[in-house]
Amino acid sequence: MTKLLHPTRTVALAFLLAILVGTALLMTPMASSGVAPTTLLVAFFTAVSAVCVTGLVVVDTGTHWSFFGQFVIMLLFQIGGFGMMTAATLLGLMVNRSLRLRSRLIAQVETHSIGLGDVSGVARMVLIVTLIAELILAVVLSARFHWGHHMTWSEALWHGVFHSVSAFNNAGFSLNEDSLMRFATDAWILLPIATAIVVGGIGFPVFHDIRSRFRDPRHWSLHTKLTLSGTAVLLLGGTLVLLIFEWSNPQTLGPMDASDKLLSSLFASVSARTAGFNSLDIGAMTHESWALHYFLMFIGGGSAGTAGGVKVGTFLILALLVYSEIRGRRDCEAFGRRISTSAQRQAITVLVLGAGMVVLGTLVILRGTDLPTDQVIFEVISAFGTVGLSTGITADLPPSGQMMLTVLMYVGRVGTITLAASLAMGHVRAAYRYPEEHPIVG
Repeated sequence: MTKLLHPTRTVALAFLLAILVGTALLMTPMASSGVAPTTLLVAFFTAVSAVCVTGLVVVDTGTHWSFFGQFVIMLLFQIGGFGMMTAATLLGLMVNRSLRLRSRLIAQVETHSIGLGDVSGVARMVLIVTLIAELILAVVLSARFHWGHHMTWSEALWHGVFHSVSAFNNAGFSLNEDSLMRFATDAWILLPIATAIVVGGIGFPVFHDIRSRFRDPRHWSLHTKLTLSGTAVLLLGGTLVLLIFEWSNPQTLGPMDASDKLLSSLFASVSARTAGFNSLDIGAMTHESWALHYFLMFIGGGSAGTAGGVKVGTFLILALLVYSEIRGRRDCEAFGRRISTSAQRQAITVLVLGAGMVVLGTLVILRGTDLPTDQVIFEVISAFGTVGLSTGITADLPPSGQMMLTVLMYVGRVGTITLAASLAMGHVRAAYRYPEEHPIVG
């Protein structure tokens, strides 16, 4: 029983419970609009996608589900986003607690991490930031939907609230059949949503650090500096590459003027890192743009936030490790700090296991379908990275393929943070060491 209640297992079981409750609620007659029957697989897939804040769907959210069903879905991805942000932050604190006292004090001084006595304040901080951000975005979107797109106030308010919660939690669910494609040139819709996606996906340890030392960025923690710099590079780089590959594509950016092309490319770059909204037709993009999405979706956003993927920090640690090895440097360093060996090993483990899940999911789905391999790979990475973008094949997958996607969404959402915490908390110092030998590499 003690092992069952280990913190990392508790998080996984809590999310599983939320999925089961959500499935039961979505199976009730009042949850559907009556357009088509709700099967157990449809309800389960939707509940997993909502709790894991992914956004992949097998039925249209705006037409298949009633208002009650849509409210349940919104509640599920609010719980999924808030629950994982809180759990990830608290697990980070527990990792600090598992270190020896001297090491823990040194770590707190060097990284300016959240204090061990701040556990009750963590959930409060997450809740306050979440509610304020969602409220501001809901007001902006509702006003724009009403005055700019002629919705009634009741329709505009519901669309504003639903898309606000979905955006901040990086859920990617939309009440529109075409997601946000109808707003592809509307900066008053895309920019506020993109801002909420970035804010929600950065992670609360970064917020805490910035809030504590807003005027002293030199003393921000290494995690904060890596997350912010990595996010900026990925967003700007993704925007530039998408502009290059889609500039003349008649089905995406081609018909737009330069400013609208920049807007849609920026939004696509933001959304590719786990948000799941799309203002461009993903299925009509070039294969080069799909390849870029593979990369961005797999990396994801910041740790202890609403984003998925293997996380920006993980990717940058590995990139810095490669750079140090190429330069022949003994230590892996960044911003005047040395990255610990344990952090490097954890990053390698998360990346390798994540890549293994993508390969496994791809093989399983390809076994049961004749769909093109590149589209299947896109779907698999989108599910594992809890992104929610799709080339349009989700509903066409066989039941075995859809079940594989639910496994990938669950592992991608819950598995990465619990794995990282387990690795850090389960560090064991052996009483002996074998003789060292250097195998041939390359």
